[in-house]
Amino acid sequence: MFLGVSLTFVSSFLSTAVAIEPTDDIAVEQLLKTSKSWDGRTLPSYPTGQPEVTILKITIAPGATLPYHQHPVINAGILTKGHLTVTTKAGKQLVMKAGDAIAEVVDKWHYGTNSGVEPVEIIVFYAGIEGKPLTIKQK
Repeated sequence: MFLGVSLTFVSSFLSTAVAIEPTDDIAVEQLLKTSKSWDGRTLPSYPTGQPEVTILKITIAPGATLPYHQHPVINAGILTKGHLTVTTKAGKQLVMKAGDAIAEVVDKWHYGTNSGVEPVEIIVFYAGIEGKPLTIKQK
């Protein structure tokens, strides 16, 4: 009896830890799970307000550099094409290649540069609040 209850508990715990259970026909690969941004800082608490999820596909031409900007909301992305170098104002860098996942820095000035010869494509998921901007450009 105890073994059956224990196995049921473990089974229900595992099913809540993974969004979709892998089977012979379904593969599940965790690309990112973190409580820290790529520079090692702990992510901030979520603000109060009406949650709003935004997903953007951003394409950056070869050699192009985004302006300095910061994100007031938590966001994460997957680089699907190319090579991207992300640099903070303090000079800390992250070099990404297609397939890499990123938990972006929050409230920290940074920019991205397409450091390759093909367009960069990144899919970014923002966990924002309705009415709050996703990005603030430096003036």
